[in-house]
Amino acid sequence: MKRGRWIILFIVIPLIAIGIAPVWAFANPDAIETGRLLAILLDAGRVTVGANLPLINDAAKGDKGFTPEVFEKQLTEKFKDRTGVDLGKLKDSKVPEMAKKLLPQLVEASKSTVADNQTVINKQGVGFKGFIPATFGTQAAAKFSDKFGVYLKQTTHAGLLRNPKNKADDFEAAIMKKFADPAYPHQGDKVISEEVDGGKTLRVILPLFYGKGCLACHGDPKGEKDISGYPKEGAKEGDLGGAISVKLAVK
Repeated sequence: MKRGRWIILFIVIPLIAIGIAPVWAFANPDAIETGRLLAILLDAGRVTVGANLPLINDAAKGDKGFTPEVFEKQLTEKFKDRTGVDLGKLKDSKVPEMAKKLLPQLVEASKSTVADNQTVINKQGVGFKGFIPATFGTQAAAKFSDKFGVYLKQTTHAGLLRNPKNKADDFEAAIMKKFADPAYPHQGDKVISEEVDGGKTLRVILPLFYGKGCLACHGDPKGEKDISGYPKEGAKEGDLGGAISVKLAVK
C-alpha cells in the first residue's frame, strides 16, 4: 500500500472509532456540483413559467408567443443570473464534464414540456390554464428522468403535497426537516448532499422557499381555495415550500 493510503487510514480509522463520519474522505465535488446545477436549472424553468403566468392566463389572447424557443432564452438568462454559467457556452465553461452532458438534456426536456403544452397555453377564452410552475416542474423532471435515466424530482413535505407524484421519500422528508430550520440559509442555492448505497449513489437536494409570487396560491387566508381549486396553506414569504431532488450514480 502506498504511503498516502496509510496516512488516510491513520486519520480515518480513529475518526470512525469515536463516531465521527469523515464525509470529506468520500465526497465527490463534481457530482455534487452537477446535482446542484441540475436542481437550479429545473427551478429556473419553474420560475420562468411563473413569470409568464399573466401572459399564459390571458383569456383575451390566443397565440401567446410563449414558444419553446422564447422559454429557452428566458431560462438561459435566469440560470446564468443564479449560477454564472452560460448554457450557450458550456463547452468552454468551468463546470464538471457530467454537468456539460446533463444540463443540455434537461434544457431539451424542459423545452419539450413547454411544446407539449402549447395548445393549453394558447387557448383563447379561458383564463386559468393550469400550466403553473409546479405542473411544469413535475412534467419536465419526469420527462428528463424517463429519457435520460437520471432521478430528478420536484418534491415537498406532506403538509403541502398537492400532487401524489411529488411525494417525498424518507430521505427527502428527513432533509426537508433540516431545510425548515430557521437557521438554514435561504440565499445562494445551498444544497445538502449525501452518498448512499455504499457510496454508489449521490443524493443532492435543493430547498425551495416561498417568494411573494407564490403566496397567491399558498398564502393567506389559510383554507380559502386558490385559483386552481386547492385550499391555501397559509404560508409566509420565506417558508419552506419544497425541494428539488437529484440522484446521480458516482461509481
